[in-house]
Amino acid sequence: MSMVQQVTVLGATGSIGLSTLDVIARHPERYSVFALTGFSRLVELQALCLRHRPRYAVVPDADSALELQGNLRQAGLATEVLVGEEGLCAVSADAAVDCVMAAIVGAAGLKPTLAAVQAGKKVLLANKEALVMSGALFMQAVKQSGAVLLPIDSEHNAIFQCLPGDYSRGLQAVGVRRVLLTASGGPFRETPLAELEHVTPEQACAHPNWSMGRKISVDSASMMNKGLEMIEACWLFDARPEQIEVVIHRQSVIHSLVDYIDGSVLAQLGNPDMRTPIAHALAWPERIDSGVSPLDLFTVGRLDFERPDEQRFPCLRLAREAAQVGGSAPAMLNAANEMAVEAFLQRRIRFADIARMIESVLNAQPVQAVEALDAVFEADARARELAQQWLAGR
Repeated sequence: MSMVQQVTVLGATGSIGLSTLDVIARHPERYSVFALTGFSRLVELQALCLRHRPRYAVVPDADSALELQGNLRQAGLATEVLVGEEGLCAVSADAAVDCVMAAIVGAAGLKPTLAAVQAGKKVLLANKEALVMSGALFMQAVKQSGAVLLPIDSEHNAIFQCLPGDYSRGLQAVGVRRVLLTASGGPFRETPLAELEHVTPEQACAHPNWSMGRKISVDSASMMNKGLEMIEACWLFDARPEQIEVVIHRQSVIHSLVDYIDGSVLAQLGNPDMRTPIAHALAWPERIDSGVSPLDLFTVGRLDFERPDEQRFPCLRLAREAAQVGGSAPAMLNAANEMAVEAFLQRRIRFADIARMIESVLNAQPVQAVEALDAVFEADARARELAQQWLAGR
């Protein structure tokens, strides 16, 4: 690994990507941007290329590539523009790359993230769907390639920081009783249940503590985000679903906790700012400045905890059931959720329909074994087909 680490940022124009670039810019002596990728925010991607001067940029189609390439050449940049999934995988696995930030939202992030893993890179995993969809296959690839996998979700990063250095023997072997996965509860934790039928996309995207993209904001409001994180945690930390307990903690100051059999409970605290876990993973096992303000406990004043109500948050129940069943169920859960959230944001269904649609898809297809990546994508495609049928029948 070179003295200055070359970093590819997958999903550079999203909130995680922008936070990553902010941390990188604070440490030019340690990090350099190798490649930036973007999907729809091409104006923003161009501006990022002008600022960070990557060797490569990746866009979704040939027309976008032609336009961006021309604009960058006119500005005097030698950045080469690549196209599509092939381009994403290329900049993830390139021999010159030391570190890949995997921050593409949804199933689209699986193949380039897996390409980085198979190439043995240091992978900063912000794309939880990669593990949700293909957990066993993904973790097997990590072991075979020798890749370093570091979690970026604030909750998983907190758990990682609270576990002992070597937990590969399993949580019980290192004295862990359970993992407490914290959740803010989103904007609807106190909304009367009857009113959840009528909430708008704008209300669902108004998260009380975090600034996130629209899809993740809706997932947080439904608590599917926490369900996906529970599945991800099972794979990251070799845990069973029953070893992970979700706790609503509205202040979002404690990012997760680890409960040990001797009665000790270790927690990681910090202001709700994604630059903290990003900086931790970028520099691991060292520490660097993230730009985040120190936590002022006197200002926080109090810490509250409560159990989640699965009547209010049925997506949490669906995710736990999918984790327990295994096989193709998590991939189908994720695909159905992506379709449902998109339909809700387009105002085609109500907020409460998100869980109904997902449950209908899961009940319509028997769970299959997943022994190869093709089976993952088959389950994903079938779930999307069933979701379309459900929508058409509305």
